[in-house]
Amino acid sequence: MLTRARALLGSAHPGPSIVVTVVAGALGVVSGLPLERVALLGAVILANQLSVAWSNDSLDAERDRDAARADKPTVRGDISPRALLVWAVASAVVSIALSLLLGLAAAAAHLVFLASGWAYNAGLKRTFWATACYVVGFASLPLIVTLAREAPQPAAWWAIGIGGMLGLAAHVANVLPDLADDARHGIRSLPHALGARGSGVVALLALAIAAALGALGPPTLSPLGIAGLAASAVLLVAGLVVVARLPGSRALFRIIMASALTAVATLAGAGSAILG
Repeated sequence: MLTRARALLGSAHPGPSIVVTVVAGALGVVSGLPLERVALLGAVILANQLSVAWSNDSLDAERDRDAARADKPTVRGDISPRALLVWAVASAVVSIALSLLLGLAAAAAHLVFLASGWAYNAGLKRTFWATACYVVGFASLPLIVTLAREAPQPAAWWAIGIGGMLGLAAHVANVLPDLADDARHGIRSLPHALGARGSGVVALLALAIAAALGALGPPTLSPLGIAGLAASAVLLVAGLVVVARLPGSRALFRIIMASALTAVATLAGAGSAILG
């Protein structure tokens, strides 16, 4: 039983899953959602992320074995790919059921987010459509938040744009460490075509655009928006220097993560202005 629990946790991609859940919850709070709806929103997004993560490790089990990924529970034999897929489907059902409690509009936006993740895992990750899965999926996140209100409202266009830019950067950050291994397995998405240096530039520019949208999109410029915009400019310059000298390095990955946090901060700083 303990081994199964550890296997599920190890296959859950806990870092990204928790980050996306926390971001959704934070947006719910700053946009004025009642706390009970924020908690429900968090449960929906967490179940969503668990479903996508578990389906990813289940469907990639053979490839992970070929790559001798000893960090993967499916490779170690702690859980079978079939069992993990069952958990992924169950978590998807839970996330859909819970999303309906937020209203049909929020549930529809959530379904787009969930379907984007599953479509990526099921095969689109090998194509140029992979980037679209990330962009569309993350662009729907602000919509889920604003449509979860008792009186649903669409998200502001710039908030949706920030989500899309974060999705683009997330895809690049996810793929960068595995470019060579992906090429051996016939995966050909946008980052693979651009290479490490080109992908790094795209991710940095996307996050700079996201921060600019978060700072300049709302009707008024907030102190957090100003700070985020300034930090984003510094990180962009630093990132471009690293891309030129050490493309694909851990230093670049850290700068991308810091830039993403900056963009999220500007979005959160906009508060209820994310409502369209």
